[in-house]
Amino acid sequence: MTFFRSARLTILAFAALGLAACAPEPQGTRTEIAQRIAPVGGVDSSAVEMVAAAPAAPAAPRSGEAVYGTYCVACHMSGAAGAPKYGDAVAWAPRIAKGKDALYESTYNGLNGVMPARGTCMDCSDEELQATVDYMVAAAE
Repeated sequence: MTFFRSARLTILAFAALGLAACAPEPQGTRTEIAQRIAPVGGVDSSAVEMVAAAPAAPAAPRSGEAVYGTYCVACHMSGAAGAPKYGDAVAWAPRIAKGKDALYESTYNGLNGVMPARGTCMDCSDEELQATVDYMVAAAE
């Protein structure tokens, strides 16, 4: 079996050498060949660079209701992982008693390894998060 495998490899090697020897020599100088195989066109990326470098226009701050509806509703509507439900005055009372500054800090930094920092809204400003806390507290008072 090994003999046949090596014989096949030898035959393939000779066939490859034979084909390489029969290949036509490229016509022309290196410069002429380079011109013939050069790309026909190119890509102008200067516009892309300008767009990427342009500063983003400042967006209007999102309302507390908008941030709640996008980032907070999943846990605070269902009570997932012990989150106080939206509008549940009994569940919110002890939290509200700590003061809004404590609620804001919990929102910025996360809480007990359960609530993620910034409520997963990494692009929310502190003011937007405060408006969201205020929105949720107002519903529970």
